[in-house]
Amino acid sequence: MAAAPLSQDPHRIREGREKVLEVAIGREVRAHRRKQDITVADLSVSTGLSIGMLSKIENGNTSPSLTTLQSLANALAVPITSFFRGFEEGRSAVHTKAGEGVELEREGTRANHQYNLLGHIGSNSSGVIVEPYLITLNEESDIFPTFQHGGIETIYMLEGEVDYRHGDAVYPLKPGDTLFFDADAPHGPEVLVSLPARYLSIISYPQKA
Repeated sequence: MAAAPLSQDPHRIREGREKVLEVAIGREVRAHRRKQDITVADLSVSTGLSIGMLSKIENGNTSPSLTTLQSLANALAVPITSFFRGFEEGRSAVHTKAGEGVELEREGTRANHQYNLLGHIGSNSSGVIVEPYLITLNEESDIFPTFQHGGIETIYMLEGEVDYRHGDAVYPLKPGDTLFFDADAPHGPEVLVSLPARYLSIISYPQKA
């Protein structure tokens, strides 16, 4: 089956954090205006700023006063701090070395299912929370094919073999196999074929507002 074309280029180089505050503000003003389908002329009327001044602001060619920014924020119905987002926003990364993942028990975890959380980033600009786990099963582990939770889950098999149920289907997973699924359906290891078994489980779901 042919794969559907991807909507994103994984090798695309994104412009970095704005180095000049005026440029960052200008881009945010333009983005908010266009998102609301407001013309420069309309914004000029609602703020009392000339079209020429608005053009300079959006192109980063002038440093607007706080009074001007407040007028723009009121007209666009956004907090004034939103204009500084491109300048101030940072990006997080978590580096977890081998053996240093945090061992924990997730809600609904069964006996002898060892979960090691490999990293966690909370609220972020993507609007998505991602939880990567290293899961280890041994001879004493319960089988429990009825986990259910929100989000999307990806399993990548590292070691051993398990028959993994998702809904009405069972998938034999061997090292190198991947299973990608809607986690709202009942799922989990149904048969522990070859132990110990280790796999990566990556769960993603929308962050709460």
